Amino acid sequence: MKRIPGLAKVRDIHAPISPDVVSLVMAMGAAGGFQSKNLAEAAEILNSMYSKEDCTKFLSFPAAIVATGARGLLIDLVREGMVDAIITASGTLDHDISRTLSDYYHGSFEMDDVALTKAGYHRLGNVLVPIESYGPLIEKRMQGLLSRMQARGATSPTTEELCREIGRDLDSERSLLYWAQKRGVPVFVPGIMDGSVGSQIWLFAEKHRDFRVDVIGDERRLAEIVFASKKSGALVIGGGITKHHAIWWNQFRGGLDYACYITTAVEYDGSLSGAQVREAISWGKVKAKAKRVNLYADATTVLPLLVSFALTMKEKRRAQS
Repeated sequence: MKRIPGLAKVRDIHAPISPDVVSLVMAMGAAGGFQSKNLAEAAEILNSMYSKEDCTKFLSFPAAIVATGARGLLIDLVREGMVDAIITASGTLDHDISRTLSDYYHGSFEMDDVALTKAGYHRLGNVLVPIESYGPLIEKRMQGLLSRMQARGATSPTTEELCREIGRDLDSERSLLYWAQKRGVPVFVPGIMDGSVGSQIWLFAEKHRDFRVDVIGDERRLAEIVFASKKSGALVIGGGITKHHAIWWNQFRGGLDYACYITTAVEYDGSLSGAQVREAISWGKVKAKAKRVNLYADATTVLPLLVSFALTMKEKRRAQS
């Protein structure tokens, strides 16, 4: 395969502590723009949520943003103690392993996919994933990890336990799963089989028929977290199963007290991904009096502003205490 020369690497972005960003976001709200006003409202709601010590803070997101530099912003939130539980997709594990151990590259949405395949790349939007950095790399890493887990007697781990083991195994500050296990943040993957890591679990289980993933154990842990929460809030990025699992579990405690949705999906087709926060009220997943906002935006565009706003306001509270 002939590689494409001169490709730029995808690099994680980390949010700065910046009073200027806070001023900018507040000015965007005062300006009365369409989504810029919602962005400012989202920043204020998240700041309120993050400032409450008695609030359990959920973070849910799909896998795609972990393939981009936005992974660094998720790491910032976890590292700074602003997340109590993560609900994500199996592909998050794939991309965190692959990007920690190798590199992804900048491409474009218009590239020739037939030519890319011949050159040895997968395309995820405008991100290029070298083929050997994905399936083959994940297979080698996961088969070794699963073998070691089984040798220790872990024949029925939960996804929380799997994610913790992957984070420990990667042992790199570049890794989101590393920071989650280091900060004691549980990571739940309700759709664990839907990805490369999931395929490796299946392959391992075909050879070791006593091996299982204990998804019921994950639900018990989520129940413990939810029922112990005096208040709860969620930053919900994207949609699908990760979004639904976060809001679904919170209905059992009467709904979220804080809810910030970031989405590009529309609601007219009845999809959960496009459903606005207000619809969740009718299901009891969000409280009627919850602080809530629906922000229509590409998360990779707005997360740098939101995370920078949140970290700066946290630093301000710390300085005043």
